[in-house]
Amino acid sequence: MSKARHSRFDCSPGCAVEAAISLIDGKWKAVILYHLQDGPVRFNELRRRSGTVTQRTLTNQLRELEVDGLIDREIFAQVPPKVEYRLSERGRTLTPIIEALKAWGDANMDLFARR
Repeated sequence: MSKARHSRFDCSPGCAVEAAISLIDGKWKAVILYHLQDGPVRFNELRRRSGTVTQRTLTNQLRELEVDGLIDREIFAQVPPKVEYRLSERGRTLTPIIEALKAWGDANMDLFARR
């Protein structure tokens, strides 16, 4: 199920932030983007790197990221089929943001221990 998209981004202060966050919201999208920073990755490798994500959830998150233009999917014509995912040009513009999120998470890991 696709999520509703903004039709206007001039609605109020913070609306552009809300629009940007809506592209990477969800538990796994930022994780996926993080793991694609170093180059193309195959589906099963992404699943291994991402931990407890289910196959269905990973598939859905990848589809949404592809529809939003943040990742590219390349299918190789071979047996068995090979599919690689990589950051698109637009997706690469999120690299500094993903790195900042990682740095913040590293610096504040104690917050997660309290849960």
